[in-house]
Amino acid sequence: MSLRQGSGVCILGVGHHLAGVVEENEELCRNLDVTPEWILEKTGIKRRYLAAPEDTASAFAVKAAQRAMAGAGVAADEIDMIVACTFSADYTFPPLSAKVHKEIGARGGQIFDLQANCAGFVSGLTAASDRMTVDPSVRNALVIGVELNSRYIDRTNADSVIYHSDGAGAVVLGRRDGGAGVVASAFHTDSSNYEAVRVRGGGSSFPVMGRSGPAETDVMELNGLATWKQAITHLPAVVKAALRKADAELADVDFFVFHQANYNLIDYIVRKMGADLSRTYTNVQEIGNTGAASVAIALSEAVERGLIKPGQTVVLAAVGAGFNFGASVWRWVPTNVAGEG
Repeated sequence: MSLRQGSGVCILGVGHHLAGVVEENEELCRNLDVTPEWILEKTGIKRRYLAAPEDTASAFAVKAAQRAMAGAGVAADEIDMIVACTFSADYTFPPLSAKVHKEIGARGGQIFDLQANCAGFVSGLTAASDRMTVDPSVRNALVIGVELNSRYIDRTNADSVIYHSDGAGAVVLGRRDGGAGVVASAFHTDSSNYEAVRVRGGGSSFPVMGRSGPAETDVMELNGLATWKQAITHLPAVVKAALRKADAELADVDFFVFHQANYNLIDYIVRKMGADLSRTYTNVQEIGNTGAASVAIALSEAVERGLIKPGQTVVLAAVGAGFNFGASVWRWVPTNVAGEG
């Protein structure tokens, strides 16, 4: 192992928040022509968490952010950058990151939203850590993954409704000496299946103005087979590309955190890379697919359970619609979580 030194930009605190309505497979199947056993066999998912009508993505994001800040011991006036990774923000604009900035009481700094679908959080971490690496005036950054997927799901469509949940996860990035932190990142895009996973409504080609009611373009359309083929082809490759940049190999990785799309998919990818599930953490069985929030929530839970140790080499990796893939390699530091609500 000849892992390069980290940049010094580290994850100092993590936090997450889940929606309050828990839907078991048995309840979901009352309105579908499938069985709980079929869902479990196909996806590994037992239940999902759904937002209540009064819930908002910004409120979820703020709760996760405040827990991450508490864990890191970083106050709002020490946050110089906020990146919100989501496709389900409260509004088309202004950005959700601005609402978080307002609600946590931050002052000044930079904010933006990043939309890379389920690869958003990994992409946002890289955007923020790269910014901190070149600009020492950015003391700490808050990176949030948040989705209210249920607002875009046709509840009668088994191809999509069985997977998706609502929640948020967040981390605080800061600086530490000693060669820790982010070591390398890698990305790849294969746009050949651009239309395979999409929500068209609200885009400028399918504007909401002039409609009398919901349109079929407002719900998520999902080609599961295309997603599976893209993920098993490109996600292992992008992980290996990030490790090459870090002068490391798969055998050097102590722990993986993947996008939680489908338990069977994670199991397949881990084994394809010559590892096993003891070197990762999965929560998709218990909470479903939370989109851009999934890596952040899984990371927060893994830290909360003491599964990631200081000094370990950790890889975060995700696939998002389009399709885009991202992976980053981290040399871990002591990281705190203030819990989930």
